[in-house]
Amino acid sequence: QVQLVESGGGLVQAGESLRFSCVPSGRTVGHYAMGWFRQGPGKEREFVAAISPFGETTYYGDSVKGRVTISRDNAKKEVYLQIHFPKPEDTAVYYCAASLGIERLAQRYMYWGQGTQVTVSS
Repeated sequence: QVQLVESGGGLVQAGESLRFSCVPSGRTVGHYAMGWFRQGPGKEREFVAAISPFGETTYYGDSVKGRVTISRDNAKKEVYLQIHFPKPEDTAVYYCAASLGIERLAQRYMYWGQGTQVTVSS
């Protein structure tokens, strides 16, 4: 069993740097691909980014491509998501998730965190 805990949410102004962390407990996530999803108010859950188990491959959602970076430090057992120059439309609950392989589809992920709320003000 893997438990995931996200951090880095809160209230930020548009253009401020925004960085999330995902820390697992229980089994190591070193051999899992990791993904980030988000769900904005009144919206469906949306794929943001994913990274392969050793970080050699990354995927990004079309709506955020060029504005976000996913990375991981397997020695620290942490996964990160950085949003560059966040906008009000980035306001959402952000979730990290673990999967056996790098995926874009939420249903392919086995373990999920509880999410962290971010509000980007204009």
